[in-house]
Amino acid sequence: MRSASDEAFLALVSAFFEEALTPDLRQAGRQTLGVHSQIEACRIWHARLFARGWIAPAWPAAWGGTGWSARQRFLFDRQCALNDAPVLFAGGLRSLGPLLIEQGSDAQRARYLGPILSGKDLWCQGFSEPGAGSDLAAVSCRAVRHGEAYHVSGTKIWTTGAHLANRMFGIFRTADGERRQHGLTFLLIDMDSPGLTVSPILDLAGQHDFNQVFFDDVVVPVDNRVGAEHDGWSMAKRLMQLARANNTPAALVRRALRHAGDRLSRAGLDRDLDLRRRLVSLAVDVDAFEQLELASLPSGRPGPHDQIVPSMLKLVGSELHQRVAELAMEIAGDAAAAALGASYVAAELPGGEALDAGARAMARRLSLRAATIYSGASEMQRDIIARHLLAKP
Repeated sequence: MRSASDEAFLALVSAFFEEALTPDLRQAGRQTLGVHSQIEACRIWHARLFARGWIAPAWPAAWGGTGWSARQRFLFDRQCALNDAPVLFAGGLRSLGPLLIEQGSDAQRARYLGPILSGKDLWCQGFSEPGAGSDLAAVSCRAVRHGEAYHVSGTKIWTTGAHLANRMFGIFRTADGERRQHGLTFLLIDMDSPGLTVSPILDLAGQHDFNQVFFDDVVVPVDNRVGAEHDGWSMAKRLMQLARANNTPAALVRRALRHAGDRLSRAGLDRDLDLRRRLVSLAVDVDAFEQLELASLPSGRPGPHDQIVPSMLKLVGSELHQRVAELAMEIAGDAAAAALGASYVAAELPGGEALDAGARAMARRLSLRAATIYSGASEMQRDIIARHLLAKP
């Protein structure tokens, strides 16, 4: 049940949305296929949230956060989903910014946090490599120190948004040790650095979200290192805790479920008992996921020693999101199947015509196949949870 303070907060949010969340931005939110909406819509929405002071709800107020309670953040996320707000390009907001607040130097916080908040800087993540996917300890892209700079050579792959970002954070091998986790260093790299090139990779839906990034003796100042040299594994683990905790928020899954229900009604399938049963079952699961999320992150982000909560949220959220997308594809039926041979490969057709429901359902389903792999595969999340539980007396 909503309290009077909830209602007052929602009224404030609704008034802002009425003014700032224009029909074109809502349309961009509805058309989102990958991990973020069309980039220009992201930039506009980011700028409006920043101007309102609402761009980083989970950051501490001292660093530009809102000071909202966990419930207010939850209600805000839900209102964004209900109103089809664009999904932001937000690796800096959700992952790197919080890491720098905790682990960065004063100079790094002064240099990077402001541009993350304003949207001037967009960050991509350089973790995975051709021989190091979920097994990040196998990273081999090497950074060799020469005086006050590292010289980086090698490659990163599946780098989401590298073609849009102007900066990258990543882990690079600076030494070889008995344990593979030792000898990794966390670096911040400008994407316009000489010797750095980006090559696109299309996903199953034909979307250009992923890239391979090549480093040919790219020079990175030592001042761009976060944490100690050779201790990048600790920095990466903490960043992944932060990323998994907000990787697939309940509000995003509820948005997808609402769209699936709308498609069911528009297709005249309300009397299909199997589809209705599955829709209701998923609604119950989304309700439960919302409560798990609300109860798990009272401070807005996991504590540095909290191993299990980020993995639970990532595991439940990504698998539930896939189940919703699968149902939406089945509701689309023949139209979704026909889309396999049609022009579903872009968020919008060349003339600006939006994808039809069947094509969008198929593209969304294919795009989400990676959700249970990135930020750590589901199998790895279950292993983390199991090891944590078995370690308890």
